[in-house]
Amino acid sequence: MTLLDITDLTVSFDTEDGTVHAVKGISFALERGEILALCGESGCGKSVTAMSVPRLLPADGTRLSGSVKLAGRELTTLSERQMRAVRGKEVSVVFQEPMTSLNPSLTVGHQLTEVLRRHERLSRKAARARAVELLELVGIPAPGRRIGEYPHQLSGGMRQRVMIAIAVACSPQVLIADEPTTALDVTIQAGVLDVFRDLRDRLGTAIILITHDLGVVADIADRAVVMYAGRAVEQAPVEELFARPRHPYTVGLMNALPSAAVDAPDGRRRLAEIPGMVPSPLSDPDQCAFHARCPRVRPDCTETRPVLEPHGAGHFAACFHPAGLTLTKEATRDPE
Repeated sequence: MTLLDITDLTVSFDTEDGTVHAVKGISFALERGEILALCGESGCGKSVTAMSVPRLLPADGTRLSGSVKLAGRELTTLSERQMRAVRGKEVSVVFQEPMTSLNPSLTVGHQLTEVLRRHERLSRKAARARAVELLELVGIPAPGRRIGEYPHQLSGGMRQRVMIAIAVACSPQVLIADEPTTALDVTIQAGVLDVFRDLRDRLGTAIILITHDLGVVADIADRAVVMYAGRAVEQAPVEELFARPRHPYTVGLMNALPSAAVDAPDGRRRLAEIPGMVPSPLSDPDQCAFHARCPRVRPDCTETRPVLEPHGAGHFAACFHPAGLTLTKEATRDPE
C-alpha cells in the first residue's frame, strides 16, 4: 500500500545569481515498510527532494509545485502550524552531521524527552523512561547513564544513533535519513544500517535513504531512484538495478564501484570515471542534461530533451528521444 506519493515535484530557489532549478518534475512512491534509496552525485537534488516532504526548505525564495501526499493527505497545502504537528510525529529526519544537529548545551536525555513531551504529551518521568528505551532500541550501551551525557561526550557512531532515536521517538510513518553513514567508519556504518533494518522490521517504518554510496544501496535498500541534475533518470528494485542498469548515467555509477575496477596496462587496478561535472542548477537547458558526459551521445541529445518513459514494473528503461531513437542494448548493458 502506498504511504507517500510524490508527483511532478518541482523545486527552485531565487538567488542573487538567478533561479536555481534544484528538482525538476520528479515522481515516485514509497510503500509502507519499504526502504527507498535516493542516489546520485552531489548536487543532483536528492536532499532537496527529501526535505520537500516535511517542508524544511527555507520559506523565502523557494518555489515548490507538484504534489506530496502522505497516506492520501496533501502536505503542500497545510499551514505551518499543521506541518509542525506532522514533523517528528508522522515524518522525521536524521540529518547528515549530528554534531551540528544536536544541541551541544543540552543533554541527550533533554533532547529526547523534549520530542516525547511535545508530541506524545508524556509526563517528565514517563518521557525519561521512554528515552532510555529508545537509546536501548538503537543499540547504545548503558542507556541509563548516557541519557545524562552531552553530545561531545559520545562517539560519532553513538551521536548518530541518538539522532535516530530522536527521529523514531514518536514512531513516525516515514523516516528520512540524509547521508547517515557518510562520516562513519565501516564497522560503525554497518551497525547504523542494522538499526535501520531493525526499525523497519519492528516498527514498520518506511525509510527514504539519501546516499551517494551504491554499496549502502545494495546492502539495505529495497528500491532505488537514481537522480541526475534534478531529475529521476532511473528507478527500479535494487536487484534489477544492479543486475541490469538501463540509463547510461546509472551504468557509469556502477562502473565506478571498486568491484568494477579493471586492469590497466601498468598492472594497476583502475576505477572507471564519469568525465565532467554535474551541470549547474542555474541552467535548465532544453536538452539532455547528461549528453556532455554520455559515452553514447547522439546528435539528438544536444537538440531535444529525452522523455523518460516507464517500463516494466514502474522503472525507467532508458532515455527515449521524442524522435523515437532509443539507447542501444550495448549502451544499457542489456545481454538479451
